[in-house]
Amino acid sequence: MTIKVGDMLPSATFRISTADGPVPKSTDEIFKDKKAVLFAVPGAFTPTCHKNHLPGFIARADEFFARGIDLIAVTAVNDPFVMSAWESASNAGGKILFLSDGNGEFARALGLEFDASGGGLGLRSKRYSMLVDDGEVKVLNVEDVPSKADKTAAEVLLTQI
Repeated sequence: MTIKVGDMLPSATFRISTADGPVPKSTDEIFKDKKAVLFAVPGAFTPTCHKNHLPGFIARADEFFARGIDLIAVTAVNDPFVMSAWESASNAGGKILFLSDGNGEFARALGLEFDASGGGLGLRSKRYSMLVDDGEVKVLNVEDVPSKADKTAAEVLLTQI
């Protein structure tokens, strides 16, 4: 079943890179009592994700924060070391929290996974963006095609807040 507006985020554990190595963080630890933007990409460093999707959220982070957003987070079915390298390479400047969903458990729990094994990529997350308030999904945008970042762009989500 696919998550929808009004649903609570499912319980899951992400991995976040720290100076001491990857640290597990639960959905509740990350989103409880926060107004958050969460977006997902099929893969770190992939062309659409790295060049089109992530940069818009970095560039507009201050606009989100000015509208009362406490947290901007990105997730992908990549390990925490790849997510850490992507954070460094993207010059996110600490504006975005990079969440590793290495086994795709969160993507599956949302019902937003897809099989990219035909291209050698295995299980991946669909591309989406959402507004989450204290764990409840308030806005949800999902792309129909993984190589597009139109419906899920930062500019679109800003108009929905």
